[in-house]
Amino acid sequence: MSLLISMAAFALASSITPGPVNIVALSAGARYGFWPGMRHVLGATLGFTLLLLLIGFGLHETLQQWPFLTRIIQWAGVAFLLYMAFRLATDSGRLSVGEQGSGPSMLQGAIMQWLNPKAWLASIAGMGVFVANGEALLIWQFAAIYCVVCYLSLGCWAFAGSFLSHYLRSAARVRVFNRIMALLLVGCALYLVI
Repeated sequence: MSLLISMAAFALASSITPGPVNIVALSAGARYGFWPGMRHVLGATLGFTLLLLLIGFGLHETLQQWPFLTRIIQWAGVAFLLYMAFRLATDSGRLSVGEQGSGPSMLQGAIMQWLNPKAWLASIAGMGVFVANGEALLIWQFAAIYCVVCYLSLGCWAFAGSFLSHYLRSAARVRVFNRIMALLLVGCALYLVI
């Protein structure tokens, strides 16, 4: 039982701490409301869980054999973060808060996890610590625990964003908020290349 608790604690520590996916969940919750923000959360959770399973069942060995693939993933992730930051920074803020708009989709959430170096590091580290022997049952247990914890953690960020939406009643405030979120995404991207 203590192994499962340790797995849950690791999942919580790596899921709830700030990162690019959390920042987008916060922004989506603030801009489009809680439930539209949860599309991104669900996609990011499912995308991460799939990544975790693939790492557990052997993708890690492939990346060790061809380390240049890790670098490609890292640079693709940085490019995606900068693209998301650009979209936020140039947004006019004209949609009213809570309006059903074109917030991040499930697919964007999943793709963002696959391009998120934090997700790759958490997957590799978690599988290395808890499932180093490659036992299939442990891989599935870890993935199931992580899926629930990740969903709830990212959901907290979307909820926090929806709470902030009460303060974002004007286009000018939305623009300021979006630019702050864009700066945070740029900061994440810079951290990944330094």
